[in-house]
Amino acid sequence: MRYLLALTFSISLLCSVSAQKKAINIPHLWESYSFYPKMVPGFNFMNDGKHYTVLENASIVQYDLTSGNKTNIIYSASDFNFSDYTFSKDEQKIVLEVNREQIYRRSSKANFFVWDRTREELTEVSKSGKQRYATLNDQADKIAFVRNNNLFYRDLKSNKEIQITKDGLNNSIINGATDWVYEEEFAMSRAFFWSPEGDKVAFLKFDETAVKEFTYTSYNKGLYPIYTTFKYPKAGETNATVSVHVYHLSSDKTVAVEVKGDEDQYIPRIKWVNNDNLCVTQMNRHQNKLSLLNANPVNGKTTLLLEEKNDYFIDIHDNLTFLDDASFIWTSDRDGFNHIYLHKEDGTIQKQLTKGPYDVTKFYGFDAKNQIVYFQAAAEGAINRGIYKVALKDGKMKALHQDTGVNEAQFSRTFDYYVNDFSKAANPPTFKVYETSKNKLVRTIEDNQDLNKKMEEFDLGSIEFFDLYNSDSVQLHAWMIKPSDFDPSKKYPLFMYVYGGPGRQTVMNEWGGQNYMWFQMLAQQGYIVVSVDNRGTDARGEEFRKSTYMNLGKKETIDQIEAARLLGQKSFIDADRIGIFGWSFGGYLSTACLAKGADVFKMAIAVAPVINWKWYDTIYTERFMRTPQENNAGYEDNSPINFAGLIKGKYLLVHGMADDNVHFQNAAEMARALVSKNIPFDEAYYPNKNHGIYGGYTRSHLYHKMTDFITKNL
Repeated sequence: MRYLLALTFSISLLCSVSAQKKAINIPHLWESYSFYPKMVPGFNFMNDGKHYTVLENASIVQYDLTSGNKTNIIYSASDFNFSDYTFSKDEQKIVLEVNREQIYRRSSKANFFVWDRTREELTEVSKSGKQRYATLNDQADKIAFVRNNNLFYRDLKSNKEIQITKDGLNNSIINGATDWVYEEEFAMSRAFFWSPEGDKVAFLKFDETAVKEFTYTSYNKGLYPIYTTFKYPKAGETNATVSVHVYHLSSDKTVAVEVKGDEDQYIPRIKWVNNDNLCVTQMNRHQNKLSLLNANPVNGKTTLLLEEKNDYFIDIHDNLTFLDDASFIWTSDRDGFNHIYLHKEDGTIQKQLTKGPYDVTKFYGFDAKNQIVYFQAAAEGAINRGIYKVALKDGKMKALHQDTGVNEAQFSRTFDYYVNDFSKAANPPTFKVYETSKNKLVRTIEDNQDLNKKMEEFDLGSIEFFDLYNSDSVQLHAWMIKPSDFDPSKKYPLFMYVYGGPGRQTVMNEWGGQNYMWFQMLAQQGYIVVSVDNRGTDARGEEFRKSTYMNLGKKETIDQIEAARLLGQKSFIDADRIGIFGWSFGGYLSTACLAKGADVFKMAIAVAPVINWKWYDTIYTERFMRTPQENNAGYEDNSPINFAGLIKGKYLLVHGMADDNVHFQNAAEMARALVSKNIPFDEAYYPNKNHGIYGGYTRSHLYHKMTDFITKNL
């Protein structure tokens, strides 16, 4: 087959600069954070659609979105150090979070209080231990929460605490919260939901008794380390049994919802349609069949609302939106690209609202007053994102964004205004407020001009976007950073950055953050840096994204190796000095590339890599691979642990020892395999650090380590 390297378009985003300009160093990046842009956090919009609130010095301060002026101090507590807050539906009560303790990525526990703005009274939610997910009903007269794996609520009028479930037990039964794997892979941690009239609570119960446990170790200078043990279902192993229940406050009775299907199934979402109808999302373990079930909360009976089947897998999302007439909006890959559909009350499709050879990448919401859907899409190419709207009536799609790059939006609750977060590859983000109906600029909140000016002081190279073609003639997107004094007559070492996992991209026309500036630092030191999005990455339709099914990592590794070979043919690349670096899935790929591309790569850095897919969790791994019992060859042929003996180049293996996600087991087993083959390697292990490996000087230490390794070995 042909091997082509085609520069289909090249955007020079930064010009070469004189040698007098400054050099970047690690302390700039990970100690003083000199290149960190000013960010505008997520907005807590008020009901009026014009104001928002922020937490400032233990006070909730209200601002006018259109002017930026401070208009009110809603709540202040000089001696009450709360870290987060949420308003009731009518904004007359505020739930305050105090002494938060993080559990995993999305889960935490804290002490919660309710502030009544009208009566100016503060009520402690519970005095019997920290709670999770304290949530008011719409009427703001009751608040539900999870404590010790049981579900409770407090009646704020009588001030009585009522226990809904009593069988909760650590590492056994969970009521109203999710287990580890649902939290990580379905992005779901709270698993209880008030009915619209506040007289019922729907919740999930997890029975994880049969799920095997995993333990990681933390160190605290004591005589003995601390062991954290939790339920973690690895690929092919037993999952928790999940059931749906509805608690009725008036009768103090709980109704079990009938969710018939495979014995081994997932229930990744539940959502109230109205007070008399609960929608339950059901998936088979293979995750290629999804059903939306209408459940009667009184008797627990269910009927089928919608069913989807897929040759590969179906991704879970939060785009399901019910309209007042019980029709609903849903997004689906059914035509080969992710698009938005309007369904009738009976589940049949009424209208496809978006259509074309592009993916809808985010669903922002539905403006019921004006019957308009707002969303983000990759309609200007996979490396870009735009903000769009489509009206239910005429189905006409219209762009709202002004510039090509990556546009994000946060809409006010009335959809009268939105904040456009925009960036492109060499330019930090800007945040601008627009009036939605006329799409008129109201004001600029932040343009990061100070950072732009600071960057002019440093010796930065250009970044170019280009395309290349693999041996199957599949087009792959890529970017390249060259030194500012690039000389095409010279040969440069090549350093490749990869993630490459399902549904993600590294090749985006957006601000690349701290890693982008580290790559610029490497370019200053004479390296050319490249990133390539292999098959399986996002925003190019279903066939491209799901083409790695049943052989996760195979085509991805081939694409990265072939890309390295193609780039090595360029006159300015030294083909004998090619290295690769990745984190998490990227660490898996960098390891696989060093083994299977031993004749191509001189070195690799793998941070927190999966080394054997059998050691990763059920939901993620089986979504793409099915179980090891069904697809043993897919697991064995694509796990680097089985190819450790092929490694010839220099290898740096990095892992956090308290990684609850990709377990330190992966690094330990890889080290053991390398030692058994008498293959030399370098390693860096970080005690008490999770998958992110951060905190204090940790990142600085890590990037010093990686930079030194690159300098010595590439």
